[in-house]
Amino acid sequence: MSRALREALVGWRRAPLLGALGIATIAFSLFSVGLFGLVATNIRRALVEVEERVEIRAFVRDSADDALVMADASSLQRLPEVATVTYVSPREALDRARSELGEFRDVFDAAVLPASLEIRLREGRRDVASVEKVAAAVREAPSIEEVRYGEEWVRKLARIRSVAAVTGLALGLAFALAAAIIVSATIRMAVLARAKEIQIMRLVGATDGFVRLPFLVDGTLKGLAGGLLALVLTWAAHGLVSRYVVRTTFFPVSTAALGVLAGAVLGLLASALSVGRQLRRVGADRRRWQ
Repeated sequence: MSRALREALVGWRRAPLLGALGIATIAFSLFSVGLFGLVATNIRRALVEVEERVEIRAFVRDSADDALVMADASSLQRLPEVATVTYVSPREALDRARSELGEFRDVFDAAVLPASLEIRLREGRRDVASVEKVAAAVREAPSIEEVRYGEEWVRKLARIRSVAAVTGLALGLAFALAAAIIVSATIRMAVLARAKEIQIMRLVGATDGFVRLPFLVDGTLKGLAGGLLALVLTWAAHGLVSRYVVRTTFFPVSTAALGVLAGAVLGLLASALSVGRQLRRVGADRRRWQ
């Protein structure tokens, strides 16, 4: 391994421009994937924040006593889809209306608003089917007069989430494939630049493994360096957008590390394929000479 690392570094000193070009190409290829991932991450975060606002509001009958309302609230709280059930008294409802609709404060001075139950759903249980199931259960409660949850809005949110997931997957695969092709072509150029060296090594009896290892190390190091550079560029883009456009969320540490590791693996695989192809070509040429 030390020999392979030494030969990879020697190769970089012999052709520094080619090595730098390879790292830069890998970095910008992964940078494009990173930018897309950053956009997808923030879209997903925005959708989660919107989903957190999904709630069911059940208005209590004027004739319902407190014991019956609390019994219904306790029963609804036991539903697996429900996270919290909060009782809002008429006074609290009026205070909220005055606070949230300050320009209409005078309208509420003599108003009387009904008591209600605010029902929030658990994470992962905010889909259309779960909301409708809970809403149906709420309607059956004896103390409840009316149920509202923005049915059309919930359906539109579900459609947006589905479209975003499918589009994100398709575009993510397309960006990843494009990056893989570009990285493979870049590594292939580095291998072709040393084609005569490979041929000479095989002629003097070097095994395929002996010839292949330095190229695998070289590709892995280039992929690792390119991945780190792409991460720095993505972080810089995130900082600029957060400062001048809109605040964004960066990848978790585990995701960022996985991206750098992906660069190293991509460089390794591209090197393995490229040097393997060159070795097969050298072997075919030797058979023809014999």
